Amino acid sequence: MTVNKSALQRHAITIEGTGDDLVLFAHGYGCDQTVWQRVRPAISALTKTVAFDITGAGLSDLSHFQPNGRHSRLEGYACDLIEVCEALDKRSITFVGHSVSAMIGVIAVVKKPDLFDSLVLVAPSACYLNLGDYQGGFDEQQLAGLMELMGSNFSNWADVVTPIIMGNPDRPALATELSHSFCRWNEAAAKHFANLTFMSDCRSYLPSVRPDCLIIECSNDTIASRSAVAHLQGALANSAVQKLRAEGHCPHVSAPEETIHAITRYLRSRGRLKLNAA
Repeated sequence: MTVNKSALQRHAITIEGTGDDLVLFAHGYGCDQTVWQRVRPAISALTKTVAFDITGAGLSDLSHFQPNGRHSRLEGYACDLIEVCEALDKRSITFVGHSVSAMIGVIAVVKKPDLFDSLVLVAPSACYLNLGDYQGGFDEQQLAGLMELMGSNFSNWADVVTPIIMGNPDRPALATELSHSFCRWNEAAAKHFANLTFMSDCRSYLPSVRPDCLIIECSNDTIASRSAVAHLQGALANSAVQKLRAEGHCPHVSAPEETIHAITRYLRSRGRLKLNAA
């Protein structure tokens, strides 16, 4: 039990709500678990929820960060997720993962399918690179330029990239909020995780995913392209796409009510809400 207890502690998990079923929220790059604060309370009113901080983010235990070992690939972050799930001792988990955490969830479910009932993939992409016939949205030179800028001045990089990620140019405060979140990360861990996020190719895992999947797609998302989402839907055997009116890459921040509606409707269809839930 020591390993299980440490897994919960090192990822600073928080638990809300009650019920036999569990919704597990995983944040994307540059954020921590507080990014779900506009969405999570409404879900917690209907079922038990857990949120955690990825290694390097928020209140996670930095002594666990192994950039040349466990965390040299996204698979290491998936192992972290698996250990959190095993520590929670639940076998009906709905995993809600945003952006790169959607793929961390995909890897985890292939490794340990018995842990998960279903997946909700928010603004996901299995690969951001354009590779042959596959269009992930970015060529290698574009991503290399982003990584170079990040390496030279992380805070300036955050200010440049967050408006692109957030979208909604008429609401600049949202991008500012995200930029501040970026700067709460440990810088070394943030740079390392950014490289993994943008350069990884998780497409080989998709055909092995068996649990039911809801893919939440946003309008005008410059990070998770329409073609990347279409590839996911085609490769995941039991998947459906819910396209939101919300623009940008972070609908749980920019359009929480629409995001809540999409998630709760899906949970209800899976029988994963309390019987007396509205």
